[in-house]
Amino acid sequence: MTETSPGLDELVRLRQRWSRFVGRAHAPSPAERAAAEEARRRLTEITEFGSNPGQLRLLCYLPPDLPPGAPLVLALHGCTQNAASFDLGCGWSFMADRLGFALLLPEQRRENNPNLCFNWFNPEDARRNSGEAASIRQMIEWMQTTHGTDPTRVFIGGLSAGGAMSSVMLACYPECFSGGAIIAGLPYGAAQGVPGAFDAMHRPAKLPARQRGDAVRTASDHGGPWPRISVWQGGADVTVKPGNAAEILKQWLDLHGLAIEHPAVEQATDLGRYRLWRDAGGNGIVECHEIAALDHGVPLHAGEDEGQAGRAGPFLLEAGISSTHEILRFWGLGTDRADERRRFVVDAGGDAREVTPRRFGLLDRALRAAGLR
Repeated sequence: MTETSPGLDELVRLRQRWSRFVGRAHAPSPAERAAAEEARRRLTEITEFGSNPGQLRLLCYLPPDLPPGAPLVLALHGCTQNAASFDLGCGWSFMADRLGFALLLPEQRRENNPNLCFNWFNPEDARRNSGEAASIRQMIEWMQTTHGTDPTRVFIGGLSAGGAMSSVMLACYPECFSGGAIIAGLPYGAAQGVPGAFDAMHRPAKLPARQRGDAVRTASDHGGPWPRISVWQGGADVTVKPGNAAEILKQWLDLHGLAIEHPAVEQATDLGRYRLWRDAGGNGIVECHEIAALDHGVPLHAGEDEGQAGRAGPFLLEAGISSTHEILRFWGLGTDRADERRRFVVDAGGDAREVTPRRFGLLDRALRAAGLR
């Protein structure tokens, strides 16, 4: 009998681990099915938005009376998920109502990938003007043309394969985005094909920062400025190993001309570690949240109270911190500055009052409507 090669053994092992990962999504209860159906009805599907070479679905949500010129946020689900479940779990449309932005949720089809993963590892889908990347770009154009969203305030983020596909979009179309968020994802160019994807997920290559940055520089003819990036990683993640976060950071810090060894802010938190890098103007441009005990999923502070959003479920994990809130804040959609966590205003009596992200969003819209901002 011919002996199996070590490489094939490793590939089989990784595929078995992947099967266990996708099998962890439990069968939904009747209450969960009802909630999912309600979430699905909240979204609108658009079937005609371009040639759609990647054959993806476009689902979107616009808050009532949203004015032209609103920001646009793209949220990309992970494997085994769909747009509605991701929206329900993360609370994206809930926050769209609070803060006033348009929401675009690309959705994978099972015909493209049996586990509903975006094909970030397929060269045809991971380059400019081709496949799934081109489909998502057409969706953005449709939102801008149809609903008048602001082309200078477009943001993208996602989980796992959705995070890796966010890396693809940020690399292939950097001129389109003001910011991105990659949750348990991978750097652009990490894999070419399925075997490489498994390997990159579990054994991320430690490459020089310049090499990581060059992968993005060669993906388009863009010369900068580059989007701001928020990176999230669980220390207990055995599906996409934490080393991938370091490679993502090296990639984007190299593009911004910064070194991973020299963050402007580094602090221990109750959950793990937080780091922030600033540009020459003092603006927060790259950040990283490491949550020590977090497995593979989106960190949530589920609920509808202040500072809460979403609903826990498979790969949507209660962690005591709402990544949805924090990402929006970093992008500058929740406060006046992307790297501030609090906002103060002075009332008519001269007293300073703290404004939470929700209140500031409403206040900002009222001031704009009155022509005062």
